[in-house]
Amino acid sequence: MSGDISIRIETAFSAIGRDIWARLGGAARGQAGHVYNPFISHAYLSALEESGSATAKTGWLGQHLLIEDDEGGLIGALPCYLKNHSQGEYVFDHGWADALERAGGQYYPKLQCSVPFTPATGPRLLSALHVDPTATRMALTAGLQELTRRLGASSAHVTFMPESELPTLEAARFLHRTDQQFHFTNAGYGTHDDFLETLASRKRKALKKERRAALENGISIDWLTGSDLTEAVWDQFFAFYMDTGSRKWGRPYLTRTFFSLIGERMPEDILLVMAKREGRYIAGAINFIGEDALYGRHWGCIEDHPFLHFEVCYHQAIEFAIEKKLARVEAGAQGEHKLARGYLPVTTHSMHHIAHPGLRRAVEAYLERERLDVEAMGAMLSEHGPFRKGERQLREGEEIE
Repeated sequence: MSGDISIRIETAFSAIGRDIWARLGGAARGQAGHVYNPFISHAYLSALEESGSATAKTGWLGQHLLIEDDEGGLIGALPCYLKNHSQGEYVFDHGWADALERAGGQYYPKLQCSVPFTPATGPRLLSALHVDPTATRMALTAGLQELTRRLGASSAHVTFMPESELPTLEAARFLHRTDQQFHFTNAGYGTHDDFLETLASRKRKALKKERRAALENGISIDWLTGSDLTEAVWDQFFAFYMDTGSRKWGRPYLTRTFFSLIGERMPEDILLVMAKREGRYIAGAINFIGEDALYGRHWGCIEDHPFLHFEVCYHQAIEFAIEKKLARVEAGAQGEHKLARGYLPVTTHSMHHIAHPGLRRAVEAYLERERLDVEAMGAMLSEHGPFRKGERQLREGEEIE
């Protein structure tokens, strides 16, 4: 990176031009050397704010860091929000907040550098295609620390970030936290039956039985994408989302408008898996299609049927990934029940800048123990996967020979 640069804060994502944002690595399809991630696209991030889902009113005040060159051109960015709560993040720090406030401190506001309500790993320290990403990441990290200080925030949290970005934040003394998700890795399967053949006989029979049971009572499955995503379909899916989301966490995060906006702006990046019975849809799951992955997000239903959740969310996602030759399925946060269905544990990463010295020391000691626990749990769960003994499974990112 040469010449003068400046860092500024933009509170409204919609003020950033779509074509300008698309110059950042991974934010658009077809960039040489970069893998497209739909969650850092302009369409997705702008829809979150414009729909009223992630706004100051809901506790997500945009504080997006932008690096510009001496001609005002965008060369780096870090999506960031000032928050007065810890909801919708999937990396839980409520204990940290309680500890600081019991000691007489104030944990909120804090800075959250993530995609709201989206526990999927993707680029966070974004750089333009024509600049040195290392220098850009260093500048964004320094800018984030300075923004934390100027706002009087207790901390800054960069969550669900790729391993390639960790060294920059480690050098700035951010604290490293790990957690675990369950992902399906496509080992070059030609068909879903090819995948089933890698499972232990007992596990394979159990999954086939489960899938048959899920589709009893005349239930069929549709894959909807692109022009299939009509407003009538979104109305039905939103009813599922509201019903299930309200029972799980009280108040679903996403508004009805959000689904209309993404349906308009990124329809080819969306897969709705919808279950139909007696001529009407009764359940569905929304997935996002990246360049190399299918990302499962939200599920909902208005009728309860045994195993239908597993069919719509996990088995159908694997079938779609195999058919479209996607490298993996990321099935969202948590869920050891995914293990029996071919999803193996994968480590996720976040980095944390804690301004308060006492809280920093306590969190650092806690994270050292937690990382060991996550590693041990991942190793143990991997041994209990459904695959045949001796069947070699690809690790994420490994090339198929």
